[in-house]
Order: sequence, then structure tokens, then C-alpha cells
Amino acid sequence: MRAVGTVLFLVVLATAVATFARRWRVPAPSLLVLAGLAVALIPGAPALHLQPETIGLVVLPPLLYASAEELSLRDLRTVWRPVTVLAFGLVLASAAAVGFVAAAVTRLPPVMAFVLGAVLASTDPVAVTALGRRLALPGRVQVLVQAESLFNDATSLVLFKVAVGVAVAAGAVSWPAAGGQFVVLAGGGSVIGAAVAGVVALIRRRTADPVLETVIALVTPYAAYVLAESARTSGITAVVVAGVLLGRSGHRLSDARIRLQLHAVYAVVVFLLESVVFSIVGLELPTLVRALPAGRGWWPLQALAIAAVLIGVRVLWMLPLSTAVRPTRGRPSWRVATVVTWAGTRGVMPLAAALSIPLTTSAGTPLPGRPLVLVLTTAVVVFTLVVQGLSLAPVVNRSGLALEPEHTAREEDDARDTLNRAALDHVEHLAQLESAPEAAVDRIRRGLHARLDHTADTPDGGTVDAAYRDLRHEVIAVQNAELRRLYDDHRISDTTRRRLQLDLDREETALGNR
Repeated sequence: MRAVGTVLFLVVLATAVATFARRWRVPAPSLLVLAGLAVALIPGAPALHLQPETIGLVVLPPLLYASAEELSLRDLRTVWRPVTVLAFGLVLASAAAVGFVAAAVTRLPPVMAFVLGAVLASTDPVAVTALGRRLALPGRVQVLVQAESLFNDATSLVLFKVAVGVAVAAGAVSWPAAGGQFVVLAGGGSVIGAAVAGVVALIRRRTADPVLETVIALVTPYAAYVLAESARTSGITAVVVAGVLLGRSGHRLSDARIRLQLHAVYAVVVFLLESVVFSIVGLELPTLVRALPAGRGWWPLQALAIAAVLIGVRVLWMLPLSTAVRPTRGRPSWRVATVVTWAGTRGVMPLAAALSIPLTTSAGTPLPGRPLVLVLTTAVVVFTLVVQGLSLAPVVNRSGLALEPEHTAREEDDARDTLNRAALDHVEHLAQLESAPEAAVDRIRRGLHARLDHTADTPDGGTVDAAYRDLRHEVIAVQNAELRRLYDDHRISDTTRRRLQLDLDREETALGNR
């Protein structure tokens, strides 16, 4: 009952925080972390003891799946080279830099300093997606940040397992074995994720029940995660691959009514889980600090030093790669490097990894430095979520990279006009063939002309008969095809495509079944 009460309290807290976040126009994850810290500092507040398996099995799969579904595969193809470099090179460089600095400033044993580096080496997809959702970044920049956080899991996980194995067993590092482990984690997770996506697509093509479709959508990320973890591969990679593949083909697997329902259900699920996750980050820090042994009072400055190292290393790696996300390849851009660096935050995944560090060595003695690693990990996560999270929007705006609202609105209006012209051409073709009732054709023609003239499309009081409804469904299908053509031809962004697709789905759902 206590656990249920805690979750309910976090949900209520998150609802209140989200309300204020929208009013103040600040990112909700940052406020949730601060709210969690404030609650944990209240005298008499119960200590929170979180199992890492709870985060891995219950929280992460649906959040990662939702984030992967939002990833634009078209834009991913344009930035796959820098994403690959970052998923390997930057993770290794960050782990090495943090390990070296931590050993120098914290008096941690070198092997535990390397464990800390491995824990903090990769950005967190849950935090990156939650913070980036409210930003108007160019498509390539947004995809670079999001894809990096989704695909660097295998590298950081192998590093973490190698570091923990050395710390616990005090053995030597076998890099060939580590390389083989990486292939198993990343390759196996990708294969299982693709297989799950294939099976789910096969099932969804053969069902039109909204309830069953919703259950399948909710179960899919858990199935991919559990199957991959049972096969000793990367469950996170499996969920990401399944989400990317199913997100690409989602418009072909279900109709408008089901897509709207899935969109609403997942919006609620993501809100609830993100609320709990970011509140937990704030709640954990005071509890872990109280468990520190005496003489560790310098941890705030040590955490700041480690956070500064992560930012510095990231800037140095991002600067030469910034040319890959610019429309015209040229000189490296400090503005792009700064924005991409500042958007790469840490989150709940490093916290879950740190909590999974064993308590003792293979000899049965306590693992030295574990409490400090937990505190420093959580402190760096809090720093990135609060400091970088609250200042990310101003950094983006001052960089000049943010898309102006007028630009986005103009692109959306132009695309909407193109869809209406394609629909009008189809209606005129049907009128010439005399294959549809003249009254229904005239009603739709007048409605499309009103939209192109940007005047009110008011109903004429007539009933929505079967002929009109069937013809309107056919026109919407033409608009859907035109929307996909505009997107495939790189004439509109992924954000515009999603907004217009949502509008078409709502319009088609309002017509009812054919």
C-alpha cells in the first residue's frame, strides 16, 4: 500500500507541476526534479528505496518506444554517420574523461572512477525527448540529438559491464571479449526488435478492433524488452528498433480512428511515467547523500567538475560533426555544437545503472566507493535536468537555430493548400467521369474551395448521406497519399507531417465508418 500511495502522490504532484510549467513556459521535467528534491528535504519524509529492475522493466520500455516512434527515419538517414560516431566515439571519450577526472578529484579507486565514467557516458533518451519536445529545432538537429540518445545504449552498457566486472572481480580487461559482448548486445537486440516489429505488424494488419489494437500497442515495448533481456541482449536496443520500424509503417497498419485512440492513450501513459521518473530523480538525491560516509562533504563541487567535463568533451566532439546537420556543408558551427551539447542531458537510465552496481566484491568485502558513485551520478543527473533543462530554450533561441513560429505556420499552411488542391483535382476528375453523385461532388468542391480561399467552411444544413461520406473518405485518402509524397520529397518537416496527419485522422473519424 505504501508503494501505491507513493506513486499516486507523485502523479498528483506531477499534475500540479505540469500545470505551472505550462503557465510559466518552463520544461516540466526540470520542475519535477526540483519538486522531488523539495519533498525529500521535508523533515520526516520517508526515504525512497528504488529497485533498478523497476525502472528497467516497468518505466523504460513504453517511454523508449514512444520516443523511437516519433523519430523521423527520413531525417535519420541524413545523420546516421554522426550518430554512429557519437554512439561509439563520444561514449568512450566521455567515459575515459570522467574516469580520469573522478580519480583525480574524488579519491575514488581508479576502477570505480571508470565505473562512474561508464554510468555517465551516454545521454538519456527519456530526458532528451522530454526536454526537446517543446523546442522548434530544425529536423536534422532534433533527430541527431534524439537518435544519439536512443542508439548509444549498447556501447555504454558494454562499458558499464566491463567496468563493474573489473571492480567486483579485480581482474584484467579483455577487450576482444568486450567487443564480442557489444556485438551480442547491439546485434541481438536489433534482431529481436525487428522480429517483434514484424510479428506485431502482421497482427495489426489483420485486426480492426480498437481495444485489441491498444492492448497490442501497450504490450509491444514490454515484449521486445523482455525477450531481448531473456536472450541476454540489449532490451533497450530491441525496444528502440521495434519503435522505429513500427513508427515508420504506422499509417499503413491502422485506420484514423485507431491512430487517434493510440495517440491519446500513449499521451497519458508517457505523461504518467515521465512524471514518476523525474520526480524519483529528485527524491533519490537526499536519500543517497545521507548514506555517504563521513569525509565526503565535497561531493557538490566534485559533481560540478564532472558535469563540466561531460559538457566540455561533448562540445569538442560536436564541433567537427556540426557540418553534418547544416543544410549547406561548410565550416563547423559553434552554434550547432552548443545547442546539440546543451540538449544532451542525463536522466533516469544512469541512475538505474548506478543503483545496479553490486554491494560487494567477489571476495565478499564491501565495494569501495559505491555510495559516492551513486551520489555523484544522481547529482550530475539533477544538474543536467535542472540547469541545462531550464536554460535549453534560451540557448536555442539565442543560437538562431530555432524555427520561427511564422516559418512553421507558413510551411503547414502551404502543405495544407497542396493537399486541398490534390483533393480538388481528384474531385474534378470524378465529376468528369460522372462516377459520383453530383450533389456530393458539389458539396465537397465548395468545401475545398473555401479552404483554399481561407474562408469559413460552413455546412449548408444538408444531411451527411452515404454518397457524400464515401466520397469524402476517398478524398481524404488522396490527401493522405499527397501528404506522404510531400514528406518523402523533403518538402515538409516531420513535425508538419504529424500535425496534418492528425488533422486528417480527426476529420475522417468525424465522418464515421464507411
